Amino acid sequence: MHKRSGAVKKNDEERRRTMPIEVKLEGHVAVVTLNEGENRLNLDFLQKFIDTLDHVEKQTQATVLVVRGADAKIFSNGIDLEWLMPIMQKNDTATAKKFIETMMALFRKIALYPLTTIAAMTGHAFAGGAIMCCYFDFRFMRSDRGFMCFPEVDLGIPFLPGMMAAMKKAVPRYKLDEMVLTGKRCTAQECEEHHIITKACHIDQLMDEVMSFANLQNKRRPVVELIKAEMNKDIVYAIDHEDPPIIASGRFYV
Repeated sequence: MHKRSGAVKKNDEERRRTMPIEVKLEGHVAVVTLNEGENRLNLDFLQKFIDTLDHVEKQTQATVLVVRGADAKIFSNGIDLEWLMPIMQKNDTATAKKFIETMMALFRKIALYPLTTIAAMTGHAFAGGAIMCCYFDFRFMRSDRGFMCFPEVDLGIPFLPGMMAAMKKAVPRYKLDEMVLTGKRCTAQECEEHHIITKACHIDQLMDEVMSFANLQNKRRPVVELIKAEMNKDIVYAIDHEDPPIIASGRFYV
């Protein structure tokens, strides 16, 4: 019996290590761990993330969502260009459009999510990964390693209106100008100084700080949902009305 229990426990641990996205409930806080290496955004990853958010919303009573990365260095490295570029080179615009639409659907869901949302930036957040963080209500970032960076100006990838609307929400305009036009890499300390993140923390204290904050945010879902619908309506409008014609054009880079 003991051997079987030990084997089951070992199998559970192995399963958690190999799960692309893990959900753990800690009281009223749902902690979601992104566990696909650099957590690059491709169709498969995006759909798994959307499904996870649906599960937390519909199958739990959580009132706070925390999203962290499992990688030792990277929270999210943005769009999976190794996956996307061959698709673009084959002129498979249908798949490319579906990818962009799915990515924006995920971002829209985060912006309107009826739970308080916190991004625990456990490492680098680059490009689409940094953009994704902007849709969260709060951001905490490790201070001992990692940058937040929008390198699209160097990659030749323009921002969709629905992206820029969220970036303007999260980053003061004077700092956003610098970040998007120069591609500057910002440290956690710099992000905290300019109120892009709530707090910069050493990795050893990051999740303790995040959970201490999360435990104080037990707000009722219907109230949070209504507040976000009003507060983020410009983001939603851009995603719903301004992004579609650009996506339909198939012009994803210059």
